[in-house]
Amino acid sequence: MNIIETHELTKYYVRPGLKKRQTMGIEQVSFAVRRGEIFGFLGPNGAGKTTTMRILLDLIRPTGGTASVLGLDAQKDTVEIRRHVGYIPGEILFYEGMTAGDLLRYYEQLMGAPATRKGELVSLFDIPLDRPVKTFSKGMKQKIAIVQAFMHDPELVIMDEPSSGLDPLVQQRFYDFLLRERASGKTIFLSTHILGEAQRVCDRVAIIRKGRIAAIEDVAELRAKSGKRITVTFEGPVDEADIMTPEVRDVAPLEDGYVLHTGSRVTETLRRIAALPVADISIEETSLEDIFMHYYDGDGDV
Repeated sequence: MNIIETHELTKYYVRPGLKKRQTMGIEQVSFAVRRGEIFGFLGPNGAGKTTTMRILLDLIRPTGGTASVLGLDAQKDTVEIRRHVGYIPGEILFYEGMTAGDLLRYYEQLMGAPATRKGELVSLFDIPLDRPVKTFSKGMKQKIAIVQAFMHDPELVIMDEPSSGLDPLVQQRFYDFLLRERASGKTIFLSTHILGEAQRVCDRVAIIRKGRIAAIEDVAELRAKSGKRITVTFEGPVDEADIMTPEVRDVAPLEDGYVLHTGSRVTETLRRIAALPVADISIEETSLEDIFMHYYDGDGDV
């Protein structure tokens, strides 16, 4: 059974004061999220991820198309849907004067159901319940958002950039938690612009760009298409031919070095570079934009 289904979902925004001028949010977005999977919604900022999630939760209405959540109509059955869904918005706003404990009790009352997992999650994410929210860092507020989304043990959790603001250690704890939740049967739909995050936890991803779905991929297949970006500078002149190996897909010159895009294997490339007068080197996962360029041969159109 699919937990989420959209068919040609479309949203246009009318610009204030210009009733006939519309800006596209998303257009003909179709995908399905299976029960018990972690499904990533992958794309750069402004691609349409948040618009889609807000439509699923009936926070905004679509211009066209249909959406269902838990087998129910996303617009007609919104009250019933929200009883079974946890949500982490992209922009978190809390009542700053409340303590964390008061805030979580408020959300528990708002849901009208017992927060059966609150104690477990407060302990896992180390939330100081007696401190006012206004004293918290962005990362601490994000942890409260995670707790409130999961504490009622919902069937489905929708999360918009959920790891934003978390330090690396907490991020890893959060990823491990998500994998345990999936193993227990939870369905998780999360948006991200970080390829590494999607690779760590997602089973499948939909790639969205400029408001349209570019591809839907199994993460294993996405890994095979991604690679590394190596930025290297040298202490003296180095010919491009000296760094080329079969692993290198393309290379761009810098003033004193090169940017190389490779496959996932970089052993031979690094061995070749190590024999040269290296001043500095960095290795990063291929960016989302690079993945999109792979799909569309650099034409920039979706």
